Amino acid sequence: MTSGKLRGARLIVGLLIAAIAAGGGYWAGRHGAAPADAAAPAADAGGKGKKLLFYRNPMGLPDTSPVPKKDPMGMDYIPVYEGDADEDSASGSALKISTAKVQKLGVRTEAATRRVLERSVRAAGRVEPDERRLYAISPKFEGYVERLHVNVTGQPVGRGQPLFEVYSPELVSAQREYAIAAQGVATLGAAGGEAQSGMKQLADASLLRLRNWDISDEQIRALAQSGETKRTLTFRSPVSGIVTEKKALQGMRFMPGEALYQIADLSAVWVVADVFEQDIGLVRSGARASVRINAYPGKTFEGTVGYVYPTLNAATRTVPVRIELANPGLLLKPAMFAQVEVAVGAPAPAVTVPLSAVIDSGTRQLVFVAAGEGRFEPRPVKLGARSDSYVEVIDGVKEGEPVVVAANFLIDAESNLKAAIGGFGNSGNNDTGKPATASVGHHARGQVDEIDVKGGVLTITHGPVASLKWPAMTMEFRAANAALLGGLKPGAGIEFEFVERAPGEWVITALRRDAAGPAHAGH
Repeated sequence: MTSGKLRGARLIVGLLIAAIAAGGGYWAGRHGAAPADAAAPAADAGGKGKKLLFYRNPMGLPDTSPVPKKDPMGMDYIPVYEGDADEDSASGSALKISTAKVQKLGVRTEAATRRVLERSVRAAGRVEPDERRLYAISPKFEGYVERLHVNVTGQPVGRGQPLFEVYSPELVSAQREYAIAAQGVATLGAAGGEAQSGMKQLADASLLRLRNWDISDEQIRALAQSGETKRTLTFRSPVSGIVTEKKALQGMRFMPGEALYQIADLSAVWVVADVFEQDIGLVRSGARASVRINAYPGKTFEGTVGYVYPTLNAATRTVPVRIELANPGLLLKPAMFAQVEVAVGAPAPAVTVPLSAVIDSGTRQLVFVAAGEGRFEPRPVKLGARSDSYVEVIDGVKEGEPVVVAANFLIDAESNLKAAIGGFGNSGNNDTGKPATASVGHHARGQVDEIDVKGGVLTITHGPVASLKWPAMTMEFRAANAALLGGLKPGAGIEFEFVERAPGEWVITALRRDAAGPAHAGH
């Protein structure tokens, strides 16, 4: 082509371009279109004049869109404006939600505050007599029960009250020896010498024998004054209490050391509580304890922890804890069941958040901190002591920071929660300066063998997975949502992304058709 013809062709092309540009400008002016240099979508009111880059998945999945759309659960994709990626990186990859969406989802925040945790350990227990207030009446000689003054188990008795009378040939003989020796000492009082000394030793030995048999001083004085032996001896109660055991029967023979009565002083009792193994480290001797009995609703008995037993019940994995408390009116009966609360509050105040603010994934705990303007930053936290409503935050949240305590979208998106949390920590910029999509979980290629639409389960034969060091195998995966199963049929080749939501539970978070199938190794 000659130079003249070439210049002519260029002139014609230039005229056409000018005409098209003029026509486009006229159309844009008629229809209110943006100028040609504003090719990217203009920022809406929420962007405050920033340039709109793209829309990202609301649950942090590696999926973006140049236009507004909804995810399979009906949630709107989140607009990302110029500069947002840098802000996300600086603020811990915060999740941004519009104000209207925050109100719609019922998101509520509460400031982390410093407080003393009022915590108590609860346990079931039983009322038992104080072992230090149990008394047994056991004669130290052989004899026979002549008469019973207390003949009913459970009968209250006072200190010094007669319980029973006994007859014993040994007792009668010992009394006679003492009486004779006492009279001999009186007769030989003026004689002096060895005779008086020997008689006095005999009297002392007889007296000691009677005292060793628990004969009261009053009875011994009466014997010494009268000189007459008594056929029977009366045993009296050593303490005020309740007869808990009675083996004595009128006319029965008893042997030395045989316990005929047992009396319990129930003015103070024990409650032995079975504290679970995981709570025993919080219980200390001297701690306050509240005891409630079903027989007395609304009434609380106060006591203290007297002793933490050094043994563990292997069958129930509990440790006995002894609580000592007064028993006015003898309301607490041995063997009653009791509900025990032992106060184990921390001695010093600590930074706390409500229990509802903590998201426990099993391997770590998170809270969402409100960063303002609809931004929520996930924070890993280290937790300490817990109460009924609050938990101590050792690290991760400072006093005064607002944390999310109610967020329905976290519950609704339970199946994608782990994938979303993984995505929050992987946002950044690539070499082009544009925000890179989040890398979540593991990647593989495979072939669909079976589909359980109702259960949302896929049986897939996949190639090796390098990130997990898996060989090629056939296994089951659960779909994060039903939309991932749309259009799939057995035999289809797929490329998919998956995470471990729970131990042994693998969930597919993204999926696309792949004609190559399992013949190719996973990424």
